[in-house]
Amino acid sequence: MKISEIIKHLETIAHPCLQEDYDNAGLITGSADWECSGAIISLDATEDVIKEAIEKKFNLVIAHHPIIFRGLKKINGKNYVERTIITAIKNDIAIYAIHTNLDNVQQGVNAMIAAKLGLINCSVLLPKNGLLKKLQVFVPLQQALQVRNALFETGAGHISNYSECSFNTAGTGTFKAGDGANPFVGEIDKQQQEEEIKIETIFPAWLEGKLIAAMKAVHPYQEVAYDILPLTNAHSHIGSGIAGELPAAMKEVDFLKHIKEVFMVPVVRHTPLTGKLVKKIAVCGGAGSFLIPNAISAGAEFYLSSDVKYHEFFDADGRLVIADIGHYESEQFTIPLLAGFLQEKFPTFAALKTGVKTNPVHYFL
Repeated sequence: MKISEIIKHLETIAHPCLQEDYDNAGLITGSADWECSGAIISLDATEDVIKEAIEKKFNLVIAHHPIIFRGLKKINGKNYVERTIITAIKNDIAIYAIHTNLDNVQQGVNAMIAAKLGLINCSVLLPKNGLLKKLQVFVPLQQALQVRNALFETGAGHISNYSECSFNTAGTGTFKAGDGANPFVGEIDKQQQEEEIKIETIFPAWLEGKLIAAMKAVHPYQEVAYDILPLTNAHSHIGSGIAGELPAAMKEVDFLKHIKEVFMVPVVRHTPLTGKLVKKIAVCGGAGSFLIPNAISAGAEFYLSSDVKYHEFFDADGRLVIADIGHYESEQFTIPLLAGFLQEKFPTFAALKTGVKTNPVHYFL
């Protein structure tokens, strides 16, 4: 199996276009055309993880964090990033990063955190805008069902928890076939009037190419009349963070104990307790202080994330408890998440969770 097949599967789960502008997800070293001898899954692609892959004779490392995050002007081994890249290239190790695109999908990093905490009734905390488009296509009445179904099968027509959504308008289309045309109906150089349906449906922007190809494959006309319209609507299933509910309200201290147990952390940094019961919880793996206002607006009593700065803790202002458990700790379940995606799709493929603990933070107790 080629590395490209693994990448293709991962990108059906978290398409690269969903990563943030500052990110560098994707294939960082190596070639997608290589035959894959096995994959190591890690939160970070450090030099020790690359050495682990070499020892196991695996030529792919799948990491959450991109080892190259900012531009490199020189690669001479003066820091851990350059040493990692040199080691990977010299030993033909491909490094693939799946970062904020995996953060932003509903079944991604934050969904895993929510599941570990036992949250229910989950929704995206900050949905992303500009990811949806609308297709309008004109189809002869008798072929409308066939075209509509092809669009739905390709992924169009999803609105929140509803599928196969479309709007259909009947009307009369006109056209005149010229020399060289091969019209489905009508005659050359004679205006044809045809009863048609205008099908309107929305779709994620990254499916545009596949959607147009699927539509044209079943559409009877030689020249298909269609429009693609960009939308500013938010995508309810894609975005930053997740808000959910505990099955039953808990005391704040009990929920802090629950956090320590679930994430196996020795300490939790948090703002003053409010004395309220906790039921609505907001979470964001990694650096999530930018979502504090959204957690407050969502009515969360607790916001769990990491990398919160001193002055950002003041933003709680008694309205909720902000809990910082550490960056690595908040994203540690990304490793089994990715392993599960690969095992489900490729049950006989050798994809192993790293044995290297890449957390650079240690605690002295």
